[in-house]
Amino acid sequence: MDKHKRYESTVIINASLDDPQVEAIITRSSETITKNGGSITALNKWGRKRLAYPINKKTNGYYVNYEFTAPSELIATLERSYQLDEMILRYLTIVLDAKAIAAKAAAPVVVPAAEEPVVPAREPLFKESDDAGK
Repeated sequence: MDKHKRYESTVIINASLDDPQVEAIITRSSETITKNGGSITALNKWGRKRLAYPINKKTNGYYVNYEFTAPSELIATLERSYQLDEMILRYLTIVLDAKAIAAKAAAPVVVPAAEEPVVPAREPLFKESDDAGK
């Protein structure tokens, strides 16, 4: 009997792909996890970001972070699927230890702020007067 551990896997996908293609890669990786005995607890799409250094002549990447529980045999299968996918530039999978799990539980949940309302325009620089056309 194999105990399920908690893992975190961060993937950088080629950012030059269209959104449906990126979603297809995310879905394929999610299915690899679930079909092999794992269960995803969180899927964080961090979006397109500039890379610190070029990878395969690419300067931007689409970051995705998976948090999941799985048997240890799944990691080899998952990372093999990452290697075979040419659109995945880099990946890193780590085991979350007790300290990391406790830190995640204690961390406050950050809710993204709502879009700022559009600030109404200030008074016009030039006032229109009734006798402007006279």
